[in-house]
Amino acid sequence: MNEEYDVIVLGTGLTECILSGIMSVKGKKVLHMDRNSYYGAESASITPLEDLYKRFNLPGSPPESMGKGRDWNVDLIPKFLMANGQLVRMLLITQVTRYLDFKVIEGSFVYKKGSIYKVPSTEAEALASSLMGLFEKRRFRKFLVYIANFDENDPKTMEGIDPKQTTMREFYKKFDLGQDVIDFTGHALALYRTDDYLDQPCLDTINRIKLYSESLARYGKSPYLYPLYGLGELPQGFARLSAIYGGTYMLNKPIEEIVIENGKVVGVKSEGEVARCKQLICDPSYVMDKVTKVGQVIRVICIMSHPIKNTSDANSCQIIIPQNQVNRKHDIYVCMISYAHNVAAQGKYVAIVSTTVETNDPEKELKPALDLLEPVEQKFVSISDQYGPVDLGAESQIFISRTYDATTHFETTCDDIKDIYKRMTGTDFDFAEMERKKNDIFGDAAE
Repeated sequence: MNEEYDVIVLGTGLTECILSGIMSVKGKKVLHMDRNSYYGAESASITPLEDLYKRFNLPGSPPESMGKGRDWNVDLIPKFLMANGQLVRMLLITQVTRYLDFKVIEGSFVYKKGSIYKVPSTEAEALASSLMGLFEKRRFRKFLVYIANFDENDPKTMEGIDPKQTTMREFYKKFDLGQDVIDFTGHALALYRTDDYLDQPCLDTINRIKLYSESLARYGKSPYLYPLYGLGELPQGFARLSAIYGGTYMLNKPIEEIVIENGKVVGVKSEGEVARCKQLICDPSYVMDKVTKVGQVIRVICIMSHPIKNTSDANSCQIIIPQNQVNRKHDIYVCMISYAHNVAAQGKYVAIVSTTVETNDPEKELKPALDLLEPVEQKFVSISDQYGPVDLGAESQIFISRTYDATTHFETTCDDIKDIYKRMTGTDFDFAEMERKKNDIFGDAAE
C-alpha cells in the first residue's frame, strides 16, 4: 500500500469504475479502494434478498413466497442503457461487453390522463397510436420526418430553422403540435425531466430525439437495454478492465484521511498506511466538505407477482409520467424488470419508481405511479440527497463525481465522466482513444 500511484480512486460506483478503467488503459498506475465489502457503491445491485431487507431496516426475513434469496439482484438505482447511447459505446470500445449479457427492454410507455400508452416513435406507430387524433398524427409524422432527415452540417435539411437560435417552443409551433404531443415528445422521446428545455435552442432536443429513434432502430421493441443479473454488473465489468491493465483493487478499506499538502492532494491514508498519488477521483461520500447538495431523489423499489397492467404483460418496461400530467415540475419514472433478467425469483417483478423530490411528503408525490403497480407485495423506500462538486479539482487535483440523478438512462452519467476526464487530462474525451489494442484482449490477463 505504501506506494506511489498516478491516480487513486475511492468508491466503486459506475462513474469511478469507468474512469479507473480508462486511466488504466491510458497507462496510468491506478489504486482503487472502497470502504464497502462489495462493488458498486451507490450503483450496486443487492443480493441476496435478505441483504436488501437489512439495508432498509425491515424487521424479520423475506417471506417464503419470495423464493430463494440468492435469485435476487436488486438495483439501488434504476437505469437503462440507450442502445445507441454513450455508455454502450464505451462498453463496445473497451470490449467490457465480453463480461455482460444484455436484454432489450420490451416497451416504453407514457402516462396521459390516468392511463398509459405505448410511446410512438416510428411513423407506423405514430399513425396507429391512440395518443393522438388523425390530424395531430399527420403533423407529428411531418415532425418525425424532419428530425430523421436533419443534419446539423447540411443547411438544406433545416428548412429555415436555425437550430442554435430557434427555441424548441418555436420549433413545436412551426409543426403546430398540441400540448399532449409536446408532453410526450419532450419527456418520453427527448427524455427531459422538466420543461426548461422549451426555451433553449432546439438543437439539443433534435439530437436527443435522434438518439432515441436510432436506439430504437437497433432492436425494435424499445431503445433501452438492461444487463442480466442487474446494473451492479457494469461497474464490475470496468473494474476487470482496469485490473487487466494493472489496476489494483482493495475492498473493505476504511478511508481515514485524504492527505493534502499546500492545497493539493498527495495521498490517501487507510489503516495507518499512506498511498501517495498525483490525482484523486472519488464519489461525494468521501469528501463531504467539497460538495454541495443539489437536490433529493426518492426511489421506491416495489416487488410484485404480476406485470404492470396495460403493458401487454411485458416482462420489462419503462413508464414516464410527464410532470404536466400530474401538476409537477419533474417527471416520475417507473423502470420495471423481472425474473427474465435474473434479478428476481421465478414469477416475480421488480418495479422501481423515482422522481426528484419537490415537497415534504415525497412518497405521496409518487402516488400516480404507485397506483399503476397495485398490488405490491413489498416496498423499499429511499430518499437520497444529491451532491455536486464545489471544488472542480484545478488546484486540489481531487475530482468528484456527481450523485446519480433521477433520469432512467446513463447519458448524464457519461457526461459527468467526460467532464471529469477533461478536467483531469486537459483534453476532450475521445472515444477512439479508448480503442484497445487487439492483442491485449487475453494476452495481459493470462500473464
